[in-house]
Amino acid sequence: MTIQLKELYDTAAIQKLDTAHYMHPFTDHKALGAKGARVMVRGEGIYLWDSEGNKILDGMSGLWCVNVGYGRKSISDAVYRQMETLPFYNSFFNTTNVPAVLLANKLSAISPPQFNHVYFTGSGSEANDTNLRMVRRYWDVLGYKERHTIISRHNSYHGSTVAGASLGGMTDMHAQGGLPIPGIVHIGQPNYLESGRGMTEDAFGIEAASWLEQKILEVGADKVAAFIGEPVQGAGGVIIPPATYWPEIQRICDKYGILLIADEVICGFGRLGRWFSSELFGIRPDLITFAKGVTSGYIPLGGVLVGDRVAEVLIGQGGEFNHGFTYSGHPVACAAALENIRILEEEKLIERVADDTGPYLKQRFAELADHPLVGYADSCGFVAGLNLVRTKADKPHDNVPFDSELGVGMVCRGHMFGNGMIMRAVGDRMIIAPPLVMTREQIDEMIALIRHCLDLTYNDVKQRGWLQGD
Repeated sequence: MTIQLKELYDTAAIQKLDTAHYMHPFTDHKALGAKGARVMVRGEGIYLWDSEGNKILDGMSGLWCVNVGYGRKSISDAVYRQMETLPFYNSFFNTTNVPAVLLANKLSAISPPQFNHVYFTGSGSEANDTNLRMVRRYWDVLGYKERHTIISRHNSYHGSTVAGASLGGMTDMHAQGGLPIPGIVHIGQPNYLESGRGMTEDAFGIEAASWLEQKILEVGADKVAAFIGEPVQGAGGVIIPPATYWPEIQRICDKYGILLIADEVICGFGRLGRWFSSELFGIRPDLITFAKGVTSGYIPLGGVLVGDRVAEVLIGQGGEFNHGFTYSGHPVACAAALENIRILEEEKLIERVADDTGPYLKQRFAELADHPLVGYADSCGFVAGLNLVRTKADKPHDNVPFDSELGVGMVCRGHMFGNGMIMRAVGDRMIIAPPLVMTREQIDEMIALIRHCLDLTYNDVKQRGWLQGD
């Protein structure tokens, strides 16, 4: 494989063209141009190969999305058939297409019972823009035209469009472009390690949820439209909330009558062992954002599951909703999604994550906590994260972190990428979200790779004198 791929691709030439013409997302292009991008050329199952023939275990499912793994010919065939039949037609002008109708029906069937309508977009960012428009229109139709403020959380991620980035709580994104836009405010995230010192996890969950009520009262309950949150914060570092957090958030939303938006772009379609993780956390959202896993990333597609509370007002009283996209309900993307969902159902991948491979991943990942660099390791379904620390203590809150400017997480990420393992760094927290098709044997392989790279990182930072006492 290595020889064959190296003969097929001129890596240096591709990198040169890439530097000259391709602007990547979230990238320092000057730095990338100096070293050259890694050129991915093939995928099968949970593995990738680059243009140099290196085999890589994809611990991030592409970008949280390749749930059914790479190389699914049946999805390619479904896409081909649809392109041969009807490659595109829009959903404006009182028209529809068969795959979009069938997918909307299927999503209504597999989602919680309050969802019977779907609004399609091209991505999760577009879907969260749609949520903002939909929520504000809902309150306008009901006559509450000042009820437009949406509450989100610091360090959350809801996309990179203007509205999506504003809804998110990433300060670096806000600094570029004068964000957030008006009418969006943020509260603290339910990060027990960051803010829960001196409390049990359950007590901290209630405390963190109370920040929502405090913000509602600060803004004015008559001005708050909705609260948006990821059930588990993904790009923020796989922040898994205490069990008490989401039920209390639901109680507060109910108390003040505000809409609840669950951003399940990452958590949906089996990632946490349920079709939608709202069910896992015991909440009843009015809107669910989806994308990524709906097609396993094979074709771009996103959307909003619209709960009856909102749909009945918008459809029954709202008249024309002046919002939409050329590619809403794209027939090829919907055909890919239908086949992807069929695979998830037929192979019982979601049940496997819930009952077998998810618990096994939790067990094996927790074992990494014995490594001298790992201060804390936790997981939920098929997402997991561990914290790299300078000095370990008996209690996680007493661990001594590395100075952030050292960039130990990126050092570790470099060792991962250099040794056939894709693991993402969020500061000094290393995170994974592997494909749902991963077997127990492949989990063992992944854990061994991670441990090896942690050893390399430990030796590296020790040689640099970054460990306490060196």
